[in-house]
Amino acid sequence: MAFNVSLSGINAANTDLSVTANNVANVNTTGFKESRAEFADLFSATSYGLSRNAVGSGVRVSNVAQQFSQGNNTQTGRSLDLAISGEGFFTMNMNGQRTYSRAGNFQTDPQGFVVNPQGARLQVFAPNADGTSFDAGRLTDLQLLTTDSPPKQTGSVQLAFTLPANATAPTVTPFDPTDSNSYSQSSGGVTVYDSLGVSHTQTSYFVKTDVANQWEVYNYVDGQRVGDEPTTLTFNESGALTAPADGKIVLGGFAPDTGAGQLNLTLDVAGSTQYGEKFALRNFQQDGYAAGKLNEISVSDQGVVYARYSNGDDKPLGQVALTNFNNVQGLQATGNNMWVETFDSGAPRTAAPDSSDLGKIQAGALESSTVDLTEQLVNMIVAQRNFQANSQMLSTQDQVTQTIINIR
Repeated sequence: MAFNVSLSGINAANTDLSVTANNVANVNTTGFKESRAEFADLFSATSYGLSRNAVGSGVRVSNVAQQFSQGNNTQTGRSLDLAISGEGFFTMNMNGQRTYSRAGNFQTDPQGFVVNPQGARLQVFAPNADGTSFDAGRLTDLQLLTTDSPPKQTGSVQLAFTLPANATAPTVTPFDPTDSNSYSQSSGGVTVYDSLGVSHTQTSYFVKTDVANQWEVYNYVDGQRVGDEPTTLTFNESGALTAPADGKIVLGGFAPDTGAGQLNLTLDVAGSTQYGEKFALRNFQQDGYAAGKLNEISVSDQGVVYARYSNGDDKPLGQVALTNFNNVQGLQATGNNMWVETFDSGAPRTAAPDSSDLGKIQAGALESSTVDLTEQLVNMIVAQRNFQANSQMLSTQDQVTQTIINIR
C-alpha cells in the first residue's frame, strides 16, 4: 500500500514538472495561456468512511487548468497583428470547423483571406448594404480587397461664402465669364468628378444687381454654362441668406466629353452671408472622388476592418467577431494556439468587440504569453523537491520491507 502511495506522489510530481516544462517552452508563444496542475487526495474504497483514522491512498492530478488572464499587448506596427484587450477569443474557421484563438498574428493567403499561420480564416460580421452597419447574424471569412476603389460621381457642391455688402453693380453688361468687369466676385474653381472619375472644374460667378441685398449667380463647368437663367440670391438686412429658402441651387446637366454619364449637380450655398466690405470663400467641398489605389488596411477599437484608398474612400470590409464562454477553462486546447468548445465550456456567445463582456481590438499589437518565467522556475524547484521526497519515501519503504523479510 505504501509503495502505491509514494508512486502516486511521483506520478503527480512528474505531471507537475511536465506542466511547468510546457509553460517554460511557450514563454514566447503569442497568446499562450499558462497552465496549472491541480491535485486531489485519494482514499481507497474499503477504508473511506469506515474510520476517522483511515490513511489516504495517495494523490492524483485532478485537473490541468489553463489560466486565462490578460497578457501584455506588445506593439508591432503591423496592421494585421491584432490583440484583444479584455475578454473574448478570435473566431476562426478551420476547414469548416469553428475554433477560437487569442493569437492575432494574422496574414493573407493567395486568395486574400485573412488567416492564422495554420490557415484558419478569421471570421467577421459581414457589412450591410448601407456600408455603415454590420449583420450580427451572419459570419463570413474576412477577405481583403486588392482592386481599385471605383470613382464616385459628384452630386452636391457645398459653398460657404461672404459677399461684400458695399458692392455695386458691374459697369460692363451683359455678364461674360471672360471679362472680370462684368461680374463682382468668383468662387474660383472647385474640382468635381464625373461617373468615370474624370475631374472637371465648377465655377460660380456672382453679379451684384441694382436691387439692395440681391445678387445673381452664374454657374459653369469646364467653361460651359449649366442652367439657362442665373439664380437670384437674396439677403436680409442682417446679412443672412433668405432666397433660395433652402440654400440649394439645382444646376442644369453637364454632358462630359469623356463618355461618362450626364453630370447633374446641386449647389448648396446655405449659411452664406452678405457682410462687410470684402469677399471671402469660407469653405467649399463636394461629395465625389476619382478612382483610388489601396493604401492600407486599418482596424478600429470596435474591430471594424477598413480598406483605405488614395482617393480618401474608406470601405468597411467587416467587423471582427469575438466569442466568449461561461466557463473558458472548459475549452479544449487543440494546439496551434486554438481551442474548441466542449460541453463544460458552455455555448459560445459571439458579438462585436467592446460590447457586453467582450474586450476591444488593438491593431498593430500582439498579446504576449502569460507565462512568468521566474514563477515557473520556482514551480520547477517545488515539483523537483516533491519528486525527490516521494522517491526517498519509496526507498525507505523498500528498506522497511527488506528488514521485515530478513527477520528470523
